[in-house]
Amino acid sequence: MAVNASRARRSVLNRKLVLTLVAWTIALMMFFPIFWMFLTSFKTEAEAISTPPSLFFTPSIDGYIEIQARADYFKYALNSVVISLGATLLALLIAIPSAYSMAFLPTKRTQTTLLWMLSTKMLPSVGVLLPVYLIFRDLGLLDSRTGLIIIYMLMNLPIVVWMLYTFFKDIPKDILEAGRMDGASTLQEIFYLLLPLTLPGIASTGLLCVILSWNEAFWSLNLTTSNAAPLTAYIASFSSPEGLFWAKLSAASTLAVAPILIFGWMTQKQMVRGLTFGAVK
Repeated sequence: MAVNASRARRSVLNRKLVLTLVAWTIALMMFFPIFWMFLTSFKTEAEAISTPPSLFFTPSIDGYIEIQARADYFKYALNSVVISLGATLLALLIAIPSAYSMAFLPTKRTQTTLLWMLSTKMLPSVGVLLPVYLIFRDLGLLDSRTGLIIIYMLMNLPIVVWMLYTFFKDIPKDILEAGRMDGASTLQEIFYLLLPLTLPGIASTGLLCVILSWNEAFWSLNLTTSNAAPLTAYIASFSSPEGLFWAKLSAASTLAVAPILIFGWMTQKQMVRGLTFGAVK
């Protein structure tokens, strides 16, 4: 018996060791492009395109100085912050009552509606670029923060509704019925009962929406020029007909992804907690 127990413990330890090694390998493979971009941002243009690539070099901040001289980074960063937060708040404002009605007042078409909403994410963005562009032109929303907030909100709304719907479904209906018996209105049910109970899920949904909005490039490149351009357009501006300037492009990319990487690192616990909300009863 003791021998069998010892073998079982060794088997469990070996399995954990293998899983740990696999997890670290995958993590390093995913992190390496970011690490290499960071290194390249401190190289000269000649070192950035050298073959074989140089791992050891004399760091230089000339790339960062040049890109700041060429374009105002802080203007693009402010646009990204305003647009991402604005799109997230607007999406939550629309998605919370929508998910509430689908979770607690379902009809026979609720599941069909949810599937239809999710299916819109399968439509290539380029397929609706022309009508969206013409509508935004006629409404005066081209190259405006308001226009990007609206399009980003619409882009993320199906995912936000789906996530909130799953979180709301985990809340026992008896709690809301008890509040209703005490005279609570629908808005009071949402604000004083539902939102506090699902706050981790709402927070993780909002964090994910911010990240998706920050990283969106297609619409920012096609609907803006300079006034409302976010950091994704800032990166693309360093691609020219003469070619790609890898050191400057890496410096611009590092400055663009650094805020959202730091934000994701600081909120990872809240993200995991929210995404696993309701998984353990």
